[in-house]
Amino acid sequence: MKSVREYKEQIFESIKHENEFGQEVWYARELQVTLGYKRWDKFTDVIHKAKEACEKSGNRSSDHFSHMGRMVDIGSGAQRKIEDVEMSRYACYLTVMNGDSKKEIVATGQTYFAVKTRQQELIEGYESLNEEQKRVAIRNEIREHNKSLADAAKQAGVIEAIDFAVFQNRGYQGLYGGLGVKEIHARKELKKSQKILDHMGSTELAANLFRATQAEDKLRREEVKGKRAAGDAHYEVGKKVRNTIVELGGTMPEELPTPEKSIKQIERQIVKKDMKSEGLR
Repeated sequence: MKSVREYKEQIFESIKHENEFGQEVWYARELQVTLGYKRWDKFTDVIHKAKEACEKSGNRSSDHFSHMGRMVDIGSGAQRKIEDVEMSRYACYLTVMNGDSKKEIVATGQTYFAVKTRQQELIEGYESLNEEQKRVAIRNEIREHNKSLADAAKQAGVIEAIDFAVFQNRGYQGLYGGLGVKEIHARKELKKSQKILDHMGSTELAANLFRATQAEDKLRREEVKGKRAAGDAHYEVGKKVRNTIVELGGTMPEELPTPEKSIKQIERQIVKKDMKSEGLR
């Protein structure tokens, strides 16, 4: 029997198509119905906002939103041509993020597309990786995106190292129900020199990757100014991620188990294995 979470995910998987290049695509008309929008003109407003967010994030909207005409059945074997938009997974993600979050299905879609987009577009072949490989892959993504987040925070006015530490802590507090870096560190029973991100499983890391990427997007998109405002924005993003985990019936990040091996231990094992295979040891 499928869980509630699996059933909700299947709603969006059921309207997924494959184009002539073998790429996953969704049609805006079908997504409109799934998300509960009765009028096409109202939904195109959401798509327009999503395209703007795409451009502000440094991506070309034309790479993810392809306007097209499509023939649809209207009964008795007849068809007519309608305006539609072929959308990538990233385009769907941006569209639902700009949708009416008061709609339960929109809130579900926000988490579904966010998680799947980050897994499948940022980490090639994610589904084929084992748990340790997933942890290393996501951890590397976080390293890169934390650089972009730091840059966005700096532009917002977070300049000094102490201010950036406060800014990062706010993001964790939002995601972890009020727990900051010190509290998370203590719950994981880590030494002072150990980094909490190196002691997270793939699920917990994925939540933090989503937090980091969305915090960056929010800071840039809304042109947030001031270190306090930047910290508040980071907290809001973390809290939003936490709320969507709740909506999907997931486990809160602070309740997830701490893996026995750290990321550094796994990376050392990978290096040793590579050296052995190349006859260097």
